[in-house]
Amino acid sequence: MAEDKYSVMGQAIFDHVGGPGNVEKLIHCMTRVRMTIRDYDKVDMEGLKKIPGVLGVVEEDTLQVVIGPGAVNKVALAMVNSVGVELGETFPSESTHASNKEAVNAKAAEVHAAQKAKLKQTWWRQVLQAISGIFIPLIPVFVGAGLVSGIAAILSNLMVAGTIGKNWTDIITVLKVINGGLFSYLAIYVGINSATQFKSTPGIGGAIGAMTLLPGVVAPVTITNIFNGQPLAAGQGGIIGVIFAVWIASMVERKLHKWIPDSVDIIFTPMLTLLVVGAFTIFLVMPIAGVVSSSLVGAIQWVLSVGGAFSGFVLGLFFLPMVMFGLHQILTPIHVEMIAKLGYTPLLPILAMAGAGQVGAAIALWIRARKNKKLTGLIKGALPVGILGVGEPLIYGVTLPLGRPFITACIGGGIGGAVIGGLGNIGAIAIGPSGVALIPLIANGKWLGYVFGLLAAYAGGFVATYFFGVPKSAMVDEDEEVAVAADAPVATVSAPEPAAAKVAGKGELVATATGDLLPMDQVNDDVFSKKMVGDGFAINPSMGTVVAPADGTIVSVADTKHAIMMTTANGMELLLHLGLDTVELGGKPFTVNVKAGDTVHAGQQIALMDLDAIKQAGKQTTVITAVTNMDAVDSITPITAGKIDEGTLVQTVVTK
Repeated sequence: MAEDKYSVMGQAIFDHVGGPGNVEKLIHCMTRVRMTIRDYDKVDMEGLKKIPGVLGVVEEDTLQVVIGPGAVNKVALAMVNSVGVELGETFPSESTHASNKEAVNAKAAEVHAAQKAKLKQTWWRQVLQAISGIFIPLIPVFVGAGLVSGIAAILSNLMVAGTIGKNWTDIITVLKVINGGLFSYLAIYVGINSATQFKSTPGIGGAIGAMTLLPGVVAPVTITNIFNGQPLAAGQGGIIGVIFAVWIASMVERKLHKWIPDSVDIIFTPMLTLLVVGAFTIFLVMPIAGVVSSSLVGAIQWVLSVGGAFSGFVLGLFFLPMVMFGLHQILTPIHVEMIAKLGYTPLLPILAMAGAGQVGAAIALWIRARKNKKLTGLIKGALPVGILGVGEPLIYGVTLPLGRPFITACIGGGIGGAVIGGLGNIGAIAIGPSGVALIPLIANGKWLGYVFGLLAAYAGGFVATYFFGVPKSAMVDEDEEVAVAADAPVATVSAPEPAAAKVAGKGELVATATGDLLPMDQVNDDVFSKKMVGDGFAINPSMGTVVAPADGTIVSVADTKHAIMMTTANGMELLLHLGLDTVELGGKPFTVNVKAGDTVHAGQQIALMDLDAIKQAGKQTTVITAVTNMDAVDSITPITAGKIDEGTLVQTVVTK
């Protein structure tokens, strides 16, 4: 019986979370079963991920098991029915009449779990998070300024070669000024972002960054380095010194806020912070950090020049594990420092080979495991962005869950890194992109060597995976009925889907809102960004109107109004998800203008969102449009991120 399937799946979930007694509450949204867990020590994460029909597991404030639209409500209902409670009600503990000893043990387990959660947030993880927060907002401008610099370099070379005339001088100068707007004053931007991360005044952080540029110090005036008697150089200490100095300033500022009376705090706190930390930065941080940054850059250059292909292989091999644990963020300031001192970073092209190894591994999996429609569907969605250098969908959605392909992909990355390291002197003038997207940013015309490295990494990942990295389980077709069933959810306003002829072929998706269009892999939610429930697009709306993405029929509307399911004439099954984690808002910020069974047209208004109410509730307003039956999709066009108006064509989807 169909109901048995959902009960079996629900029981399997209970078995891997420590039983119903370890669950405090259970609810579901359009794609996930959400459980409040009492003791995470009892949860078997790996076992959960292996349950047939489970698309993924996300651990946030609740434990979220991704099942997909349609089946999720039936699994959730089977789980609460087996316990004898309603959705959202508190589950009974394993013993409601526990003895004193049992109560003490339960409390000890609770404290132990809380302490374990604290230990996970180690100091070095906090450092990595801070570094990420400082540099991620700057990555788009790094890319933009780097491309401008690359154009200027090409034009300069053409002028030297006599291909273009001297009349291009002004244009080249303007391009260099545009590029210099970032890199000449990078210390100020880093100072501001550092202060924001350290919860200090951004203006003070920017001022401290500016101090390292020694404004007002014009020859013959100098400031003496107290350690060696030589004049300090503008920018000495680099970005590393700025981050450290602003961290010190944040602590000094907090202390002063406590000590200085409120009536004069606004006057004396910033003055004393700048005075004390400014002197500390100029006389101590700049000299010491200057030695550190110079030594670091020199050491990396030495390793690459001496180690050559071997160093490249090791770096390319181990970069993916660093990404998996979030350790790659520590390399960002090193890249920036090398660009400041050398004009390029030789590390980035080598490390980019790790993503290329993923691409080769994914292609091998696609060929060897072509019977596995679910896996090949994931690969189709993740491969295009992987080629462009966005490797997370391939890592977390394809190779890492399978185990062996992740290792063989790392080997491919090592092979590509060996080629780059062996050729030598291949560097990037900006950070941010990798893969094919990094080609325009390769310094000194060495892009062909970088392309050779990419091809070697593709080939290495492909060969290693094709012959050694494909598990037998990946080559077997899975029963996807549980994961992608399109039945109307329980606890939704729904009606049977009217019988309509569906003809495979071309279909078009339009923007569901006015705002900023972004690809699915950039959504701030693992379930959507890893394409566990399908591919499509997302919009951060600037207006509250939501329109239909295509001509079709409404299948169901969640009673919390945050999600709508519909189908189209060419067989697409579409999920419209209004906001992130908005199931918790109980439908209050939403007005839905359609019901199950309605026929809608692309661009027709179907809902309204109260954007301010959603933001005040601490939720994100992102509108998701996902094709949930990717196994029926033959091709889907990539999107171009940027501003967009509702009703504008976004994607073309061809079904089979």
